[in-house]
Amino acid sequence: MKNKISVVIIGPTAVGKTSFAIKLAQNFKTQIISADSRQCYKELNIGVAKPSPLQLQKVEHYFINSHSLHNEVNAKVFEEYSLQKVNDIFNPDNYRDNDVAVMVGGTGLYVKAFCEGMDELPVIDTEIRKTIVTNYNNGGLEWLSNEIKKTDSLFFLKGEIKNPQRMMRALEVKLSTGRSIIEFQSHKKKERDFAIIKIGLELPKEELQQNINNRINDMINNGLLDEVKTLSSFKNLNALQTVGYKELFEHLDGYLSLDDAIERIKINTRQYAKRQMTWFKKDKEVKWFSPFDLDVIISFLNKKALT
Repeated sequence: MKNKISVVIIGPTAVGKTSFAIKLAQNFKTQIISADSRQCYKELNIGVAKPSPLQLQKVEHYFINSHSLHNEVNAKVFEEYSLQKVNDIFNPDNYRDNDVAVMVGGTGLYVKAFCEGMDELPVIDTEIRKTIVTNYNNGGLEWLSNEIKKTDSLFFLKGEIKNPQRMMRALEVKLSTGRSIIEFQSHKKKERDFAIIKIGLELPKEELQQNINNRINDMINNGLLDEVKTLSSFKNLNALQTVGYKELFEHLDGYLSLDDAIERIKINTRQYAKRQMTWFKKDKEVKWFSPFDLDVIISFLNKKALT
């Protein structure tokens, strides 16, 4: 698709990606594909900082409320879904026929899947997955690290050993197949038939941390605890091993006071934002801006489109 461009907006949580992407999409009169691994779940709302109903009315979004907690959603699923949707946006045979599509999100692996493709991974035994999640809930990161070290030394040496989701994925692959997830990764980049421009949004550390604290306070004030209560019976699902939910499950189970749970959410969110930036900063194709540089970024994109 000659002259078609997908603008990928990335950055840490609470940097302002959602509102920025909406303004950008409005400028180009196009739609947004979310690259957030949790906002796709229709049962989750407050704790995943999903766009508000008003924001969703302003610009059509894909991969928001598109799946259930009970669906199997991973990077490979997202790759197939997002490529279908971006082709719909670009398709001259439908009413859209846009030259620009906007993707926005903080899930680095999903962005990578869209831009570069994912290797095929084996089907995982659901009982193995349930056992891993249960053991992680009981033993925490220490248990998970010990299991990875014991069962998959290759991933322990080369993988993301501070990312619980990646670690649980690696462990379930190893226990299901006897092979390390590293062995399934070919690192061969797939070619896309449209251009990709990656825009990173960043803020000074102190400002980002204040945004995180304010966001979490707003979540609590807007009823996050009540949302978590409605999901208690599903707390062992992989989709709910998520910052903001797992800490409040611990509170409801009597392990943490509410104040301690809220403080833990803030700490874990800051750590998550740091991991996001570590991931994104490795990508030399990303051009970094402030989220307040909308006009500068639009000018940059227009120049790129002409070259």
